[in-house]
Amino acid sequence: MRVQFAGIELNSPVIAASGTFGYGIEFEEIVSLERIGAFVTKGISLEPMQGHPAPRIIQTAAGMLNAIGLQNIGVAEFIQKKLLPLSRYPSCKVIVNVFGYTVAEYKAVIERLNDADGIAAYELNVSCPNVHAGGMAFGSDAGSLEYLVNEVKNIAKRPLMVKLSPNVTSIGSMARVCAASGADAVSLVNTFLAMSIDVETRKPRLTNVTGGLSGPAIKPIAVRMVYEAARAVTIPIIGLGGIVTPEDAVEFMLAGATAVQVGTASYADPRATERLAKGLVSWCRSQHVERISSLTGALDIPQR
Repeated sequence: MRVQFAGIELNSPVIAASGTFGYGIEFEEIVSLERIGAFVTKGISLEPMQGHPAPRIIQTAAGMLNAIGLQNIGVAEFIQKKLLPLSRYPSCKVIVNVFGYTVAEYKAVIERLNDADGIAAYELNVSCPNVHAGGMAFGSDAGSLEYLVNEVKNIAKRPLMVKLSPNVTSIGSMARVCAASGADAVSLVNTFLAMSIDVETRKPRLTNVTGGLSGPAIKPIAVRMVYEAARAVTIPIIGLGGIVTPEDAVEFMLAGATAVQVGTASYADPRATERLAKGLVSWCRSQHVERISSLTGALDIPQR
């Protein structure tokens, strides 16, 4: 079940996605952290962020809309209060999701994290659709993305993964920008910009008006985007978007993902990541797959 990306070895290809697993330590009494490969923290900013007022999560027909607004405690308190307890689980890698409104803020957060122990990698959040500056503003413009990744890579002391937005014309082009700018891996996709209206009140259901759509509804689009990115770059790809079953995870790997992240499923089942990790073991046994890494990019496309 071991996989490797950007010089990091995971004991499982299942990773808990950012924003759905807290700071990791909140799940230690629910999930056996040593059974999953890694988790990605909530987006960490330079200063604490309150996020958007409620309602900021609503259910949809096949998933959910969220406009949390990157609520977090800030990098200083994260290092002081959240990192040390995680040292009890050395086999579960900690990946820190990093957010900033400006390039200078991204760099300042990375510089603080560089001096902290217990972190395996950084995930650069350039794709959050729920803030009015930063985030998707970088991920949807090739020039801005190139500059940001270059600047952060020059100071990062750990592997750098970039979380891409699906709200672009060509996901392959944006992946190439990241690879050319020094990114060690890319993760995709983040949520799709979406909206829901209460027809009785004629008002948006989210206080932020729009939010990010996630869950099973987006999985076929996310799989296609992973496939396109895998054909565009040679750096590792971490796939996410609507994964609920082991077979969902296998789809992403066949499309080209080295590992997968599980997000929205954790809202319905807080133990979803552990369940999926166990399920993948059973699936591989039933299919006589000796190494799960052999599934990456193994899609069989009939010749026309």
